[in-house]
Amino acid sequence: MFIAGPVFGLYFFFFSGISPDQPSISRTLGVALWMALWWVSEVVPLAITSLLPVVLFPLLGIMNGKAVSSTYFNHVIFLFIGGFLVALAIQKWNLHRRIALNILSFTGVSPGRMLFGFMFATAFLSMWISNTATTMMMVPILISIIVKLEEMNGREKVKEFAVGMLLAVAYSASIGGIATLVGTPPNLSFARIFHIYYPGAPEISFAQWFIFAAPLSLLAFGILYFYLYYLFVRKASKWKNIGPETIAREKIDMGPMSYEEKWVAALFVLLAILWFSRVDIDVGSIHIPGWSGLFPFPRYINDGTVAILVAALLFVLPTSKKEDTFLMDWKAAEDIPWEIILLFGGGFALASGFKASGLSSWFGEQLVWLKGVHPMLIVLCIVLLVTFLTELTSNTATVETFLPILAGLAGSIQTNPLLFMLAATLAGSMAFMLPVATPPNAIVFGTRRVRVTQMMRAGLMLNLISAVLITLLVYFYGTYIFHIDLTTIPQWAK
Repeated sequence: MFIAGPVFGLYFFFFSGISPDQPSISRTLGVALWMALWWVSEVVPLAITSLLPVVLFPLLGIMNGKAVSSTYFNHVIFLFIGGFLVALAIQKWNLHRRIALNILSFTGVSPGRMLFGFMFATAFLSMWISNTATTMMMVPILISIIVKLEEMNGREKVKEFAVGMLLAVAYSASIGGIATLVGTPPNLSFARIFHIYYPGAPEISFAQWFIFAAPLSLLAFGILYFYLYYLFVRKASKWKNIGPETIAREKIDMGPMSYEEKWVAALFVLLAILWFSRVDIDVGSIHIPGWSGLFPFPRYINDGTVAILVAALLFVLPTSKKEDTFLMDWKAAEDIPWEIILLFGGGFALASGFKASGLSSWFGEQLVWLKGVHPMLIVLCIVLLVTFLTELTSNTATVETFLPILAGLAGSIQTNPLLFMLAATLAGSMAFMLPVATPPNAIVFGTRRVRVTQMMRAGLMLNLISAVLITLLVYFYGTYIFHIDLTTIPQWAK
């Protein structure tokens, strides 16, 4: 793959004549194939592959170097950075552990209740913190409980239960992450690429996305619980379980909530409230005005503005430990995943190249024969394709590659592009079969307590169920929330 990427690229740069009148179309396709092959195989770091447009687009006359570079930093990137800084503060002051233990003490510690407690804690945290960070936070807590159970019952008896619990954490992180714009990277990629293609379209706010995606997250959560309970947990009631005193002891060991935890929790709640209430919320006859309307230029304020505002407060609010120390410092912030930020930027640059060169329109023209196919069938095919492709590739890279093509398809068959782009975005997070599919899968596989065959067996059915759920949700509920008229294409998309 290391050689195949540049070879395919060079062929389309100089020898392919798919559009003789517009050579930039062939060249952009060459860059896209090069990046796709390197993204899939990861022969070089994903972040380095993401930087290829900075070099190749100006050299090949696809885009101005200044314009390409500016796509790598925008309000979506700052939304991610701000959200991740808050997540790091939660992790630094151990607030995530307190949240998880409080949820477990509330739900109980019988096998079924423990499954629900860990799933709920993981899904809830993943709505606000990246699903990768959430899984990394939850797995050590779960492993400590599994070890305790093994001491009481023997490792062999607890083995199946441990597999089910670990898969529950990984899958719940993905399912919870789809509910908010910051929960998983494909959602942020969609928000930016949609704006690149349709700058005149209404903004998709944090609150609107939540109203749309939360029902899918909730329904998938319920199905996942009963599915994993049937596969792995129902037999666990026959052996000795830990008592509530174990969780109580863990909470006592943590001590009372510290000054720093209280401040971080307050800022976390403030961030959520500001995100939800920034713009007007309209659902049917219900109208809730947003706080941004209090300012003279409300359209200048976006979710990235809010994220950076709250993140900045972490660096100026003092701790109680000693003078000149604050809730966050730059050393703690060094764990920001810059490779994901560059991956975002590479996807945004590629999307801009697709649009500038006309490649999206060209793809749409090749797929014009789909005009007579029922939109629901097209949505289902898109969801299945993205779901199973992202089992082998980065979910963010897959979504970022597909969204420009789907924008072209929608324009070609005169359909609202949101119908296809929403489906592909959600499908990018619903890969449950392989460790490489998503970072949460890889993290629980890294515990060496879950075999690939176990993950595949549990994940295949979930992939198929989620494909049906996404298709139905987007086609029936999404058209209502986003005012999608299946018979006409909106003015902003023309």
